Amino acid sequence: MSSWRSLILRIGEKSPEYGGTIDHKDHIDACFGAVRRELEHSEDEILTFLLQCSEQLPHKIPLYGTLIGLLNLENEDLVKKILETTQKSLQDALDSGDCNKIRISMRFLTVLMCSKVVQPSSLVVVFETLLSCAATIVDDEKGNPSWQARADFYITCILSCLPWGGSELVEQIPEEIERVMVGIEAYLSIRRRVSDVGLSVFENINKDKLHVEQDFVEDLWGRIQDLSKNSWKLESVPRPHLLYEAQLVAGKSHDFGAISCPEQPDTPEALTEVSFGRQKHEAELKYPQRIRRLNIFSASKTEDVQPIDRFVVEEYLLDVLFFLNGCRKECAACMVGLPVPFRYEYLMAETIFSQLLLLPQPPFKPMYYTLVIIDLCKSLPGAFPAVVAGAVRALFDRISELDMECRTRLILWFSHHLSNFQFIWPWEEWAYVLELPKWAPQRVFVQEVLDREVRLSYWDKVKQSIEGTSALEELLPPKGGPDFRYSSEDEDKTEYTLSTELNGMVKGRKTARDVIIWVEESVIPVNGVEVALRVVVQTLLDIGSKSFTHLITVLERYGQVIAKICPNEETQIMLISEVASFWKNSAQTTAITIDRMMGYRLISNLAIVKWVFSQSNLDLFHTSDRLWEILRNALNKTYNRISDLRKEIINLKKNVVKAEQSAAKAKAELDAAETKLMLVDGEPVVGENPARMKRLKSNAATTKDDELSIRESLESKQALFARALEENQALFMSLYKKFRDVLMERLDDAFAFGENENHEHEAMAVDVDEEDNENQNPAMDMDKENGTSKRYTTSEKQEWCLSTLGYVKAFSRQYASEIWPHMDKLEEEIVTESVHPLFRKAVYSGLRLHIDG
Repeated sequence: MSSWRSLILRIGEKSPEYGGTIDHKDHIDACFGAVRRELEHSEDEILTFLLQCSEQLPHKIPLYGTLIGLLNLENEDLVKKILETTQKSLQDALDSGDCNKIRISMRFLTVLMCSKVVQPSSLVVVFETLLSCAATIVDDEKGNPSWQARADFYITCILSCLPWGGSELVEQIPEEIERVMVGIEAYLSIRRRVSDVGLSVFENINKDKLHVEQDFVEDLWGRIQDLSKNSWKLESVPRPHLLYEAQLVAGKSHDFGAISCPEQPDTPEALTEVSFGRQKHEAELKYPQRIRRLNIFSASKTEDVQPIDRFVVEEYLLDVLFFLNGCRKECAACMVGLPVPFRYEYLMAETIFSQLLLLPQPPFKPMYYTLVIIDLCKSLPGAFPAVVAGAVRALFDRISELDMECRTRLILWFSHHLSNFQFIWPWEEWAYVLELPKWAPQRVFVQEVLDREVRLSYWDKVKQSIEGTSALEELLPPKGGPDFRYSSEDEDKTEYTLSTELNGMVKGRKTARDVIIWVEESVIPVNGVEVALRVVVQTLLDIGSKSFTHLITVLERYGQVIAKICPNEETQIMLISEVASFWKNSAQTTAITIDRMMGYRLISNLAIVKWVFSQSNLDLFHTSDRLWEILRNALNKTYNRISDLRKEIINLKKNVVKAEQSAAKAKAELDAAETKLMLVDGEPVVGENPARMKRLKSNAATTKDDELSIRESLESKQALFARALEENQALFMSLYKKFRDVLMERLDDAFAFGENENHEHEAMAVDVDEEDNENQNPAMDMDKENGTSKRYTTSEKQEWCLSTLGYVKAFSRQYASEIWPHMDKLEEEIVTESVHPLFRKAVYSGLRLHIDG
């Protein structure tokens, strides 16, 4: 990397390029000198790299803005190009709905205004363009309020610029910025307050709180108002341009090109709650809220940080997580070295956990946040592990209030995290869970964490990690491998003999066809289908039990045998039951085997749904994740199939257009050649040279064939897609019908009449004295302030209903995009007015719909 590149990239860091210092003036002077020397030879490269760094390292934007301000004093043409490129980038981002690029481009413009590069009035024009669009969207007559998410995003972008330039705007153009602030206040008065219903990590214990709390936009407005009252002073935004104020004032401030907002989607002709909800869902997917604060730490941990400084640090952290997601080490280093003068470990942990648990889904896979937390624990060994431990304890204390999907994410993260620190954790703190009923969320959490740890290591290793609290061995998963029904003759001599015979056939390399003939002619007529199914499945699973590769080999070689015996849902349910019985000691292998069988089309998703909701499984709904994991896998696989078909159809449509153009071009060339006159033996003849004509005809025929082939592929994929959508509809109708049926049987019995709508977790807190743990954990140190725990007093029937309703909401939220197209039918047939209100509430909460009563 050339020196000017490394200086631009590492500006503001304590790096070798700058001699290990972090003096902003020294950095800017050194970087400016290097860039100025290279401008003559590398102007375009400098422009591109500088803009790239400004976009992808936005916490350094004040430094880049000052650097550009100094360049503006000597090379106005370069700065004009920077502004033109930024204007085009911002316009493209607005047209495509690229939220991060819009937000960062506006912050960049604000900082350039501070460095006398952009006219303040030009920045206000940008603000007013977004403000006008936002106000139109939420207008009931002229706009489309279902797209309020876009309007709120635009307002948030304006407000989030003010910590970086509010002081300069008020000083230079007070009347114009006041006009913007009045406009934002007017917007806030006509928009609808956004509820966190369905997206809150914690269930709201106080339901009335929904009517008084601020939403994200109102909260940010309040912070900006406080900042304004404090004369726009804050600690978290560096202001290096003030070091060069006397020089920068001599530069020419440029106008910024006009931008326009995209047209708003049309309001549905028949505006119903469902049609409004569909568009609202689409808008929230495109313009999601960046963060939902957890507030899991006591105020004493972050009370020294002003509200606006907290917002700015959150912006820094979220930007680093987003733009450096491909380089976790660099990400951790940047998060540790933010340009703020105060400590922010608790705020950093809370922000990362807020992303890990963000609903409906985090920006990146949970694994990414796991790795970042691990790297931060290693980068700040004296501070961050204790903070993470405090976060775990805070979340554990409130586990009964935690959304079911968030519980699952927390279990997966925590088990993975511990696996990177030798599974060390002060388990004695949580030994009291053994005194809780088996359905208590805290007990289930510990049980599931231990189960996941075993998957990531091995049983004896995990047992060793809890030796200090050996009583917790009770919560470890069973040790051992498969439970083969025919390991001895004691079970059933006839079936044992058949299994031995089948085993010999497989070892003798008999084909699937040979085995099918044997089953049809020798087993079914004598013993029946059920025995045949049990013998074949148990024996083949036993042969494939040595490893995942063995399982795949058996399924590929003899899957036809299973398919022949299990042609319908009834027999497929029996097949799943045999798999669960064979692998009853391993939830992981059960899930993998069923998933593979679904992949080979041996089991349908409908069969999995019916098996999960079979009577024998219902009692496990609130005490284990085993069944829900299998159901999640089935829904994910179905969803992925449809997503893949959508992508393939989009690509094929593009290829059809290209093929049409190629065929039309080849035909035009052939037609032109055929009508061209040429002389042969002195006589005019119609047509080109015969050899060329042959090539043109061949090319025209080939391109036409290619076009027809692609069209046929497209039609085939569209037919598959239509069938997949029908199957998808049947799947979700079946899923919700099963949920409704099992809940209707139990809800009235669990909750007395009149409590239905307002019931929350009825957990009572009882102080439990705990001894301080002397053995500090290198991965997660003790946070001794947490010395109390909760004893769970919710009845088993209530907990079963609460857990199941939690999964209803979680599945509704996770697959909302697939459910919305079928919402009319769902309301007509399943989520009717006559169903239990708690069931309707769970479905509608997941879909972000509000219901009365």
